[in-house]
Amino acid sequence: MRLLVFQHIDCEHPGSLRKFLKADRIEWDAVNLHAGDRIPELEDYDALWVMGGPMDVWDVEDHPWLVPEKAAIRTWVRDLEKPFLGLCLGHQLLADALGGTCGPQRPPEIGILDVELTEAGRKDGLFAGLPARQKFLQWHSVNVAQAPEGAIVLASSDICRVQAMRIGQHAWSMQYHAEIEPDTVANWGEVPAYHDALLAALGEDGLTTMQSAADANMPAFLSCAETLYRNFMRQVSGQVSG
Repeated sequence: MRLLVFQHIDCEHPGSLRKFLKADRIEWDAVNLHAGDRIPELEDYDALWVMGGPMDVWDVEDHPWLVPEKAAIRTWVRDLEKPFLGLCLGHQLLADALGGTCGPQRPPEIGILDVELTEAGRKDGLFAGLPARQKFLQWHSVNVAQAPEGAIVLASSDICRVQAMRIGQHAWSMQYHAEIEPDTVANWGEVPAYHDALLAALGEDGLTTMQSAADANMPAFLSCAETLYRNFMRQVSGQVSG
C-alpha cells in the first residue's frame, strides 16, 4: 500500500498519524507543493491525504500550484475513485475542486472547540467507535460555505455547518485537526498568519490558552486519531483488495 500526501507548509504534515503509518510499515510520499514539488503519477498510489496550510483556496495568483492540485484532487476522487482524506485546507480544497464553494468563517474558529457528528456521521464507518460530540483543535478563518453536489455532511459545530463531509463512498474531509500532537500548537504558533489570527481570536495570551487546552485534551486527541486512522485504513483495504 502506498500513500500520497499533499503538504502546503513544512509544519502541517500528518502529525500523530505518522506513528501509525510507521508501525504499519506503510510507505508514504510527501509532495511539498509550496516548495515546488511536482505531483507524481496518481495511478501509482492507493490513498491520498491533503493537509492544511495558511493559504486560501482562491489564492491561485500567489500560489499557482493550487490549480494543478485541485485538478489532481478532482481526478483522484471523481475518476480514480480511490480513498481520500482532507484536513482543514484539504477539506476546503476537496469542496472547491468538486464544485462546492468556500468563504470567510465569521467569526473564525480558533481554539479547542466542540464538533458534533450528524446522524449520517454517527453511521459513517470513518467515525465508528467515536463519541457523537468531541473537542478538536480548530484554526481556520475560511469554511466550506456550500458542499459539493451529492456530499453528505458528517459533522457540524455551532457556527460552521460543514465540519466534515463524505463524497461518494471513498472520500472524507474534516475542517478540524484530528492529527494534532503535543508540539502542534507551538509549531503552528510560529507561523505569522496563524499567530496573528490566534491573538486576534483569543487575546495576547492566546498561545498559552490554546496550549493548555490542547494539553488537557491530548489523550482524547491521540485516541481519536488512532481510531480514525484504523477506520480509514479499513476503507483502503477494501478498495485495494476490490
